[in-house]
Amino acid sequence: MNTHSTQTEASLIASCIRGERKSQKALYELYSAKLYSICFKYTKNSMDAEDVLQDGFVKLFCNLHKFKGEGSFEGWMRRIFVNTAIEHLRRKKYDTKDWESFGNTILDKEPTALDLLYKKDLIKSSQSLSRGYRTVFDLYAVQGFSHQQIARRLGISESTSKSQFSRAKALLRTVVQERRSA
Repeated sequence: MNTHSTQTEASLIASCIRGERKSQKALYELYSAKLYSICFKYTKNSMDAEDVLQDGFVKLFCNLHKFKGEGSFEGWMRRIFVNTAIEHLRRKKYDTKDWESFGNTILDKEPTALDLLYKKDLIKSSQSLSRGYRTVFDLYAVQGFSHQQIARRLGISESTSKSQFSRAKALLRTVVQERRSA
């Protein structure tokens, strides 16, 4: 981002903090499509994704004064929307029973499918996973959360997070092998 757009972003943020509706609308229009895709990735349902998007923007505008300009503004927003989506999933209690049932799985120590796929293909391939596997996989491999953070955020055990990730890797490895042999 060049200096001019950084100043524009900083002034947009400042005017949003002051409660200027035109600036809030501009911020929404600038980022809503990207943030919606994050919401949809977690909810897999357009109605829920729209709810998460709305909740996320409410949180964003309520907490905008906390953004100190350290790091990327877009990254800061992404974190808010990922957390909002996770909270939404927790409230809906999607698949939590399934997650807990895999708590004692032995972890896979083999090379991951991450080495074999580009990020875009990996994300596309991960869409075929169950919601529990996909959520843990995305949080760990794509978003960079630790298993401890994932467990805390999803209300599951750390070993469940690890086993979900391990199972997701195994399933993705199968997808990669099928692509190679096709």
